[in-house]
Amino acid sequence: MRAAAFTELIGPDGVSVIDRETPAAGPGEAVVDVEACAINHHDLWILEGDSAMVDADDLPFVTGLDVAGTVREVGDGVSNVEAGDRVVLCPNETCGTCRFCREGPENMCENFSLYHGGLAEAARVEADRLVALPDGVDAATAAAVPTAYVTAFHMLRRADVGPGDLVFVPGATGGVGVATVQLADVLGARTVGTSSSASKLDRVRELGLDHGIQATDTEEIRERVAEVGTPDAVINHLGGEYTELGQRVMRRGGTMVVCGRTAGDTSTVDVADLFLGHKRVVGSTMGTQDDLRRLVDLVAAGDLEPEIDETYPLAETADAFAAMRDRESVGKLVVEP
Repeated sequence: MRAAAFTELIGPDGVSVIDRETPAAGPGEAVVDVEACAINHHDLWILEGDSAMVDADDLPFVTGLDVAGTVREVGDGVSNVEAGDRVVLCPNETCGTCRFCREGPENMCENFSLYHGGLAEAARVEADRLVALPDGVDAATAAAVPTAYVTAFHMLRRADVGPGDLVFVPGATGGVGVATVQLADVLGARTVGTSSSASKLDRVRELGLDHGIQATDTEEIRERVAEVGTPDAVINHLGGEYTELGQRVMRRGGTMVVCGRTAGDTSTVDVADLFLGHKRVVGSTMGTQDDLRRLVDLVAAGDLEPEIDETYPLAETADAFAAMRDRESVGKLVVEP
């Protein structure tokens, strides 16, 4: 089979299509013929050598978390899926024995990791991580959901966002940003989001963004958010200086949930404002398999339509990563092996 592998950790030029042996399903496993696999900043960080989990000794490395396709075969002991089933993968990898695996939520597993291997014509996965796809949900749409939309959905839940709430979304045109805007709209909440691009903001307005701010200066953003209102929640996938900004703009008793570091690994927190304002800053990674099931149901019901910016054949996987690196897209980028 063919796979789009990282052969050098130098950015998009380090992607090559290689031949690999087609996997076989072991006990508890399934092999999925991959029809679509979305890419994420998590993958790009690996490709650029900015991840502690992969180094030169691991090359060639095949990434790809968000797998959707059709089950080819299953191994011994598998009863939840069978050959021919259309599925999407929950990419969570958990130990199954720690306190959080026993009591939940699973994404707090002490040994939490993520699946890799979806940028190939076939992928071997743990069968119990597969979620059935209803009729009418195509593979590309399904592949857009697991990382960006599950992450955003779980963050909105952790911030207890509900109807009428105002949600601040810095970086509203990225994968998690777009997902947050769309899901907040489903929940009946209002959103105010930022981007450096007027055209991208126009696209996200079409997806439900209520207030768009074209700016990158945090002081200007703070003033313009204040003109809209005082956010009840901040969904922060950027980190860096946007953490301090989010803390400053949100209301007394508000919650900011942080899931990323695109804008920087470190942030400043105003401790006095934190405790005097009864504010919360919460870390969050991915979500749960039940979150994924709920989102697939929303898609099947027509209540959510994940935004896909562009699809690529496997041979053009490097172009997909170049588009992500150059911030050319709004929504998800999906490879279709």
